[in-house]
Amino acid sequence: MGARVGVPWLGWTCGECRYCRSGRENLRDRARFPGYDVDGGYAEYAAADERFAFAVPEGYPDVQAAPLLCAGLIGHRALAMAGDAARLGLYGFGAAAHIVCQVALHEGRRVFAFVRGGDDAAREFALELGAEWAGDSLSAPPEELDAAIIFAPAGELVPAALRVLAKGGTVVCAGIHMSDIPSFPYELLWGERVVRSVANLTRADGDRFMRLAPEVPVKIEVEPYPLERAGEALDRLRSGRVRGAAVLVMDRTSGPDEEHA
Repeated sequence: MGARVGVPWLGWTCGECRYCRSGRENLRDRARFPGYDVDGGYAEYAAADERFAFAVPEGYPDVQAAPLLCAGLIGHRALAMAGDAARLGLYGFGAAAHIVCQVALHEGRRVFAFVRGGDDAAREFALELGAEWAGDSLSAPPEELDAAIIFAPAGELVPAALRVLAKGGTVVCAGIHMSDIPSFPYELLWGERVVRSVANLTRADGDRFMRLAPEVPVKIEVEPYPLERAGEALDRLRSGRVRGAAVLVMDRTSGPDEEHA
């Protein structure tokens, strides 16, 4: 009682199917997700299965902790899927990428950021966080990449990333949705390059990341919005105008000085 916990995207799995038994509970066909299959999104109060909630690290106010539970967890799983890549490209420098960038640098990797053409604000943001290069999404970095993570839901970025990937490298598609991937010549994939997706998260992912975040330490930049301005927040998110993560803040509080995100 009284513990501060966060509710992630994964809300329930059976624990009995072949995916759950093999440590891949995120792939269960009929998993349940808060705000999608069960109540819990855009709400002042929510009920959650305690087995799928995570203790929030100390030192993170609620507004800064909220992005850890989605952008942070999915981003961290995507980074793991990238293997031990020393030269990492991040396509789409939003909520997840600004967290992954910090974790990657903490692990000794080199980060190259790819942003929308003309988005100087995102480019400067990436450089501020430690990326050694930041440029247009369809341009070539100064060196080949060992792996690339695509957070932007743009299918045309897959062949673009393959073009700048070294042999044996991996392109990780980290979004839930993506526009159609255009056809591309086999030579872009040849050389044992890999294209793979990331689906949701496991509780083991969450446990690892919640321990890692304060060690880095991951610093979350947020744009808070009251619940009644959720539409505005989504519009800014779609247009790429959010610096860091957009967070909805509920009106109700558990105390005079605490707000919940």
